[in-house]
Amino acid sequence: MFTVKQLSKLAGVTPRTLHHYDQIGLLKPTRVGENGYRYYGEESLLRLQQILLYRELDIPLEDIKKIVGRRDFDVLGALQSHKDALQKQVTRLNRLLVTVDNTIHHLKGEKPMSNQGLFEGFSEEEQEKYALEAEQMYDPETVRESNRKWKSYSAAKKQSILDEGKAIYLDLIAAMPKRADSPEVQTLIQRWRGHMDYFWKPNLDQLLALAEGYNTDPRFKANFDRMHPKLAEFMREAVKVYVRGRKKKE
Repeated sequence: MFTVKQLSKLAGVTPRTLHHYDQIGLLKPTRVGENGYRYYGEESLLRLQQILLYRELDIPLEDIKKIVGRRDFDVLGALQSHKDALQKQVTRLNRLLVTVDNTIHHLKGEKPMSNQGLFEGFSEEEQEKYALEAEQMYDPETVRESNRKWKSYSAAKKQSILDEGKAIYLDLIAAMPKRADSPEVQTLIQRWRGHMDYFWKPNLDQLLALAEGYNTDPRFKANFDRMHPKLAEFMREAVKVYVRGRKKKE
């Protein structure tokens, strides 16, 4: 049996996390001692492993609770599914590592890189997630509607949208020597704002939050850094100018 302190150290989670999982009924201790201490046995350890694996796949806790709480939940089957999903992630990350290395060589002037090469390793799902993640901090219905909207597009339309997004970012990279408040850059930000309508319609404050997220969210930042290490910062400044200007007109 493991105490909360022992299990938290073993699994690499905080005691607060274990207490939270207990409170929401996701991970109950095997038994509670007379002294009020929680104790966890092997079954609890296996369940915690499942929870952490699902969290690695970005599945919300409420959904995890429904999955592992089913009477017909198959641990071995779930582990095989985790393995398959993680293997796909490894494959994708390896492709992205190659893209990062090639971009470094390109920026150092050691090896020319095509515009298409900048985006090798980015799947359609990753590009879609790129635009959707920021809105998850807002109304869940917005997320669902955005997903429905995206899925309604044909494969050709989706590819056209993704190509348009890539073109905007490449044009922004080319315009970076100009000031963020220059007419050229502000025109590009307006194009970017219009492009977002394919996914959702953020208001001005949400546009600021999105641009901020490009710099503070590690996943967003990593994706932008692959294109250009200063792009996220440049976009944040340009979007601030854009929003200030739009608010003055309202």
